[in-house]
Amino acid sequence: MTLLYFADIRFPLERANGIQTMETCHALAVRGHRVTLVVRPDTAVPARDPYDYYGLPRQVNLTIEIAPVTGPQVARRAGYLAFAIGRALGAARADALYTRDLGVAAALLRMPRSLRAPLVYESHGYAPEVSEALPELIVTARKPGAAKLARLRAREARVWRGADGYVTITEGLAGQLRTRFGDRDRLAVIPDGARQSGSPPDVRLPRADPTVGYAGHLYPWKGVETLLESLARLPHARGLIVGGHEKEPDLQRLKDAAGRLGIAGRVTFTGQVAPSEVPQLLRNADVLALPNPASAISTFYTSPLKLFEYMAAGRPMVASDLPAIREILQHEVTALLVPPGDAAALASAVERLASDASLGPSLARAASEAVRGYSWERRAERIEGLLERVIAGRA
Repeated sequence: MTLLYFADIRFPLERANGIQTMETCHALAVRGHRVTLVVRPDTAVPARDPYDYYGLPRQVNLTIEIAPVTGPQVARRAGYLAFAIGRALGAARADALYTRDLGVAAALLRMPRSLRAPLVYESHGYAPEVSEALPELIVTARKPGAAKLARLRAREARVWRGADGYVTITEGLAGQLRTRFGDRDRLAVIPDGARQSGSPPDVRLPRADPTVGYAGHLYPWKGVETLLESLARLPHARGLIVGGHEKEPDLQRLKDAAGRLGIAGRVTFTGQVAPSEVPQLLRNADVLALPNPASAISTFYTSPLKLFEYMAAGRPMVASDLPAIREILQHEVTALLVPPGDAAALASAVERLASDASLGPSLARAASEAVRGYSWERRAERIEGLLERVIAGRA
């Protein structure tokens, strides 16, 4: 089939949005579908090659099309929406349209159905709730006004009712949307995934002085402060924090926190690295931590890429015991789950892994086996199944 995927992001993008978008489109192309990914220009000079940046082989079925937008953010957004509408106009241009951008989905749904291909929307959270919570979760976020929240609620309802197909990344999110808006047809729960090698991972035996690793963004809602507090309780442990943008305040905030806790000499902060470098860095750790606190995003909505990358890395995991995480991990089978935000419990779990010669390898092997069901190829297969139902329903 021919698919138009709309992503109003600068590209390549170092954040999870960009990684997930590229991996999904690439995997669909590998399965033989003709995919055109429509994005905004890279802001780096010279522009980076997405295949090189994400460490993926070139795929003849995947076309990356750059929307010609310039100027301030408001102008770029308006220009992209106009370009997307023009690009989607004409029912014969594609078999289906796909986006995870609520505003783009709402705009495309304003087009008459006879003038566009069927639309599939992929939701990563209920936008009004996420928008309200962001100022408490990200230091640079602004509190939304009443008008913006009303606009987001209207968009969510319109897209739920009008999209030809609908994807959520967790069962919890699907359940919350059903509670708000009622049931709907052609709804699929499709979690994120991870790139996987064909050979079994190198499972490492526990050490008395373990390195505890974390990879991802450093926003407060990611819980890295809790990880640092746990390391302060583990005098023989080291920390490896992969990620963090130099132009954002979170990296320095956490470095300062490590200094206050007296552990700066035991924690390595890599800063931002290319996505292709992350797997090897994860394998440098003995234990991998997913310390998300309970929040509007983490509790039901999140399907973090790092979770699946951790599972594929061959290292035991300690993760927050949250509903969204329990959809993927099982306590004492594929990971140790601890109360969110509890540094003492996180430290105790790391100590347990360091002292038990069989537990860590057992968890790592079970997670490595389980993650086979969450490859990007498997994700593309699930999306393909939904797309086939959507296209058949339009016929």
